[in-house]
Amino acid sequence: MKGPLFYSKILLFGEYGIIKDSKGLSIPYNFYNGALKVIENPTTEAIESNTKLKKYVAYLANLQEAQSELVTFNLEMLQTDVERGMYFDSSIPQGYGVGSSGALVAAIYDKYAYNKITVLENLTRDKLLQLKNIFAVMESFFHGKSSGLDPLNSYLSIPILINSKDNIEATGIPSQSTTGKGAVFLLDSGIVGETAPMVSIFMENLKDQGFRKMLKTQFVKHTDACVENFLGGDIKALFSNTKKLSKVVLSNFKPMIPEQFHSIWQKGIDTNDYYLKLCGSGGGGYILGFTENFEKAQDSLKEFKLEVVYQF
Repeated sequence: MKGPLFYSKILLFGEYGIIKDSKGLSIPYNFYNGALKVIENPTTEAIESNTKLKKYVAYLANLQEAQSELVTFNLEMLQTDVERGMYFDSSIPQGYGVGSSGALVAAIYDKYAYNKITVLENLTRDKLLQLKNIFAVMESFFHGKSSGLDPLNSYLSIPILINSKDNIEATGIPSQSTTGKGAVFLLDSGIVGETAPMVSIFMENLKDQGFRKMLKTQFVKHTDACVENFLGGDIKALFSNTKKLSKVVLSNFKPMIPEQFHSIWQKGIDTNDYYLKLCGSGGGGYILGFTENFEKAQDSLKEFKLEVVYQF
């Protein structure tokens, strides 16, 4: 048995900000994917994944009991498949901010949910919100608190524009330039990040009035501008606003940036060779980079592995 593939995602803009109603832009990243599988001779990874799925099935059973009006599953079939050794076979790195649990949630919903909303129907704003709410409670098993965006992106495999918490829409992004020098890239920090502790640091910081003010007047403002610039194809303004955003993140989100990257982050701002920002919740995993000249950025960051996500 092998199910359909679900892809990883990248939140280009909006990490943390979307919790406080900033804009956000999430795009599928087809380099990594995962699928539900049953195989004859399971590997150690398959057995580990299956053990996790058993706990997840129990969680979904409780969820269905508590919120049957939101979502119901074919629990019998799910239970049987998990007993048969079903696992999530995934190339998506965990703790890297590219949506490993999101893809799993999307795969489970796709195969086992009753009355599911599909990609083929007219995806009204209400339907998108309903899906996002279902995915938020399904994914909170993994992170403690989830926006539901990662599974939504993985499930639909289309770019999603977040205007605010209750206003999301499918969107098109400007087509890439294969000859362009500029790029959005992923930098591998070589450290596994954990979402839950990072989110709780952020929630703790929100109790501080100064932090809340900075979020509103700087972080959300620059994030919104970046989303508008990117979608509008205004590259010059995009880099100007990404630089501002990079500075604000370095000053106010230090715990989310692994310590050895503080100076590398600053170097990008000083040289204009590249600008770094968080990819997901931070704390490790991938760091997202923006550059007007990828060769220059590569040279500047030659000790790191960079992966191009989008070319300008």
